[in-house]
Amino acid sequence: MREDLVPAAGDAAGWDERLDDVLTETVAQCGASSGGVYLLRADEAADEADEGVLRLAVVRGLPAEFVAPWTRVALAAPAPASDAVRDGRTVWSGSHEDFARLYPRLAIATPYHFAIAAAPIRGEGRRWGALLLMWPGSRSSQLAAADRDPIVAGCDRLAELLAGAEAARQPITAPLRPRILPRRLAAAELPEAAATAFAERLPGGSCALDLDGRITFVTETACALLGAGKEQLLGAIPWRALPWLDAPEFEDRYRATIFSRQPAAFTAMRPPDRWMDFRLYPDGNGISVRITPTSGGPAPSPAPGRHRPTPVSRAGQLYQIMHLAAALTEAVTVDDVIALVAEQILPAFDAQALAMISAAEGRLQVIGYRGYSAAEIARFHEIPLDERTAPMTRALTTGVPGFFDSPEELSRAFPEVPQVTGKKAWAVLPLITSGRPVGCCLLAYDQPHRFAADERTVLTSLAGLIAQALDRAHLYDTKSRLAHDLQRALLPHALPTVDGLRVAARYLPATRGMDIGGDFYDLIRLGSTTAAAVIGDVQGHNVPAAALMSQVRTAVHATAGAAPDQVLLRANRLLCDLDPGLFTTCLYAHLNLAAHRAFLVSAGHPPPLLRPPGRSATELLDIPPGPPLGVDATAMYPITEVPFEVGALMLLYTDGLVESPGVDFDEGIATVARQLDRATLDLETVATDLVAAAQRSGQRADDIATFLLEAT
Repeated sequence: MREDLVPAAGDAAGWDERLDDVLTETVAQCGASSGGVYLLRADEAADEADEGVLRLAVVRGLPAEFVAPWTRVALAAPAPASDAVRDGRTVWSGSHEDFARLYPRLAIATPYHFAIAAAPIRGEGRRWGALLLMWPGSRSSQLAAADRDPIVAGCDRLAELLAGAEAARQPITAPLRPRILPRRLAAAELPEAAATAFAERLPGGSCALDLDGRITFVTETACALLGAGKEQLLGAIPWRALPWLDAPEFEDRYRATIFSRQPAAFTAMRPPDRWMDFRLYPDGNGISVRITPTSGGPAPSPAPGRHRPTPVSRAGQLYQIMHLAAALTEAVTVDDVIALVAEQILPAFDAQALAMISAAEGRLQVIGYRGYSAAEIARFHEIPLDERTAPMTRALTTGVPGFFDSPEELSRAFPEVPQVTGKKAWAVLPLITSGRPVGCCLLAYDQPHRFAADERTVLTSLAGLIAQALDRAHLYDTKSRLAHDLQRALLPHALPTVDGLRVAARYLPATRGMDIGGDFYDLIRLGSTTAAAVIGDVQGHNVPAAALMSQVRTAVHATAGAAPDQVLLRANRLLCDLDPGLFTTCLYAHLNLAAHRAFLVSAGHPPPLLRPPGRSATELLDIPPGPPLGVDATAMYPITEVPFEVGALMLLYTDGLVESPGVDFDEGIATVARQLDRATLDLETVATDLVAAAQRSGQRADDIATFLLEAT
């Protein structure tokens, strides 16, 4: 082990200082613009640990604000440092387009041009963390073997340092916030007065920013051009000190310059009408800025065509992305995702058409589109999954996006592709999540369109977000169809016809996000003038609740016709024997239509409402309840007899109809009773109106079942 890397046993801070030195030397030897070291917590450093957290311990070449989203990375998360530590390999991304494809969420936060490498820091049986290095975007996108040697050497030196610190019994922990290494001044700098005089003699104004964006030097000429004194500017951030520079695009130029280490320029107007050019020249210590007056502002954008929306600036595109990312978290179904993508992406990127495509049964399948005709979309379905004839197929199989600026470029890449839509440019974005293709997104343009590097990067990042949302939506749609089909199979397909009785029933699942429920209803014909009506509610909104609901329905159906109390007694004993861990409320009504009487028993269920003949006021029936089914095997269920004369209307319901947030249960029942008082239409309309009113009451946490019975 090298002696210069072994800290003294009593030097508690020695390894920290040496870590800074080794990082600085490694950044220089690799020709990188910035770098950092991630450390695993001590109890997560062994190779057998499957989970953990990487903390950024030290950074060189980037301000603290820029690395804030990167300071803590879960070892299981998709990120360069975590992938390097978890897989034990060097992770390389030579362009931001490639970075956006591999790490779409990180690319959204850093939409700038750079190359990045992450390499594991490990020793004998230990994982210490990772070395992260970044280069300007002008660097070659390839990582040659000669480039790997200094990276590996730097990781080896860091591993030796950390192993030596551990041997010296020094705790290896990362600080809560990473250390940002200070600028190291060159040995031979111009004296301050001479440097100032030199800058003042140059035409225009000059100032310098550090990596945090603060002004560290400004000439008198620059102060005059900016309209502020040195005391206002020194130590300040320009877009905060000068309100007329407080626009997102100006800060974005600064951030792009720091990340890419490439010069940038922009034009801004100092009120009321004085335009100035700003040119930014970066290095590893900060940015030099030249400010010169100009005769006018930037060239005005051409007026938009009659059918072509105005393109959005790159900063505007980023805001569109953020809006889309937030909206996609709320998108539930595939249709939701397609509508959001079309609404946000088409205007942001000046595209005229969009198609979302998946692969099924050896052919491409369009699952949603905008801007195409039905006939054009039909041609897509005829394209086989052959890489020679379909850029969408190649995108699906390789995971690499395709950008075609014109029909000629598309023909060169795919000479056999049929061009049937009349479009002139295309972006084909593969939708990949968890290494698995879920489809591709096709953007099309009516005129040739040059895809700039920034635009390609942003679109590639968006593809990753869309893929995750689309995958979630596919799962939701599948689950929703399964739940709907199961619920429909468990409820009666049709209610029997009984002389002297009209019925109407409605079932409404809980608001989106819930699974299948346990509400049920049934009508059982017992004889020519007798019938049984039942309604119930099993605890829960899941498959076990639905299965138990089916068992309760079967039990009641099998014993219907016996005395009403005996029907619930037997159903209760069955549920107690099964011991499902769920309880069920139930209301059973034996209807004797010839005698115009109803005999009711309740197992903890909400009491029914009855509107007597002659449109008298609706009343809440007083039905003494027994305990819910499945709670007490010895429970008794008293019978209540009520008149059910011709013209009477009885409503059986589950509590979802009368419960809503912030509303008292009794008030909910009273509201439904008033609705029945006013009801004058046919039974089916009344049932629909009751459920519609409950839907309008807001977010519901329970299913709704309503069962209307009218004696005729």
